[in-house]
Amino acid sequence: QVQVVESGGGMVQPGGSLRLSCAASGSIVSIASMRWYRQAPGKQREFLADITSDGSTNYADSVKGRFTIYRDNAKNTAYLQMNSLKPEDTAVYSCSTVASTGINTASYWGQGTQVTVSS
Repeated sequence: QVQVVESGGGMVQPGGSLRLSCAASGSIVSIASMRWYRQAPGKQREFLADITSDGSTNYADSVKGRFTIYRDNAKNTAYLQMNSLKPEDTAVYSCSTVASTGINTASYWGQGTQVTVSS
């Protein structure tokens, strides 16, 4: 089994920064990719960024240039550095991890962490 835990959310003023963490643990043989999503109240879940095992990254246009995803493979952890935050970035941020356990490969999700951008 694989567990995914997000952390680092909180309240920040517009223009501020936060760094989110996504830690995967359990019977992990390898991690193919780690992805960040967010969902604001009344809106659909939105893809933000992903990073593969070789470090390749991909970003949604809405966060390109403001958010940076990176990972520590030794810790099975991905990070999302968020700069120049705006009120419209307020949402629950979730991480998904595509991991192999040796038995199967599946996508595992965390519970999410709340980010609130407000003055």
